Amino acid sequence: MAQSTNKQVIVISGGSRGLGRGIAEQLMASGHAVATFSRSKTDFVETAQAANPDNFFWAPLDITDAEALKLFVNQVYQKFGRIDGLVNNAGATLDALLPITTDEEMERTLALNLTSSMRLSRLVSRVMLRQQSGSIINISSVLGVRGFKGVSVYGATKAALDGFSRSLARELGSKKIRVNSIAPGFLATDMTHGMAQARKEQIERRTPLGRLGEVEDVAGVVEFMLSDAARFVTGQTIVIDGGLTC
Repeated sequence: MAQSTNKQVIVISGGSRGLGRGIAEQLMASGHAVATFSRSKTDFVETAQAANPDNFFWAPLDITDAEALKLFVNQVYQKFGRIDGLVNNAGATLDALLPITTDEEMERTLALNLTSSMRLSRLVSRVMLRQQSGSIINISSVLGVRGFKGVSVYGATKAALDGFSRSLARELGSKKIRVNSIAPGFLATDMTHGMAQARKEQIERRTPLGRLGEVEDVAGVVEFMLSDAARFVTGQTIVIDGGLTC
């Protein structure tokens, strides 16, 4: 992909593997700087640090650690001098029927998928307000758009993230900061790696485009939504699911 003539600094939560990694790779290939974090370093992180020391920053942290998040955002700002975009990608699935879900599982899922994204958005939006520009993208899920058995808690966190995006878009729009959410369907990533083959085939049959999504299907839309080409798009939930929910 050709490099962008308008280099941006993009923060991606959970950018060391899976969808987050794919988004980071696409943005760096287009010439943008990426700052990300995860609990542990991966081969991708080591390679990116060695190949792009001026345009890649990574820190080890747990997204539920509020003080560590604050330090991370400060480090990113000190290194790059601005933050143009935020992709709230980090999260965790919870595949369990509600009657057998524990309080700890509910609280952990809420903290990872919702509270931490709100907290990181608050920190980054303060930088964007000083700049009078920016774009925030929350990665939600089709499970927050349509009901699916066994994911009521997880789906609730993603639906809440969509609602958060719409209200925050109202709050920040006058300062030229856009906020949207992207709701992927079932992707061929670590999150579906343990899914039974019969279940995957069922999803493919019910999907008009006949397959699971790929990371690239989402990463391209994220890049577009961060760009000036999407300058008049805010407060929206973009569903990328091959037609599963149509």
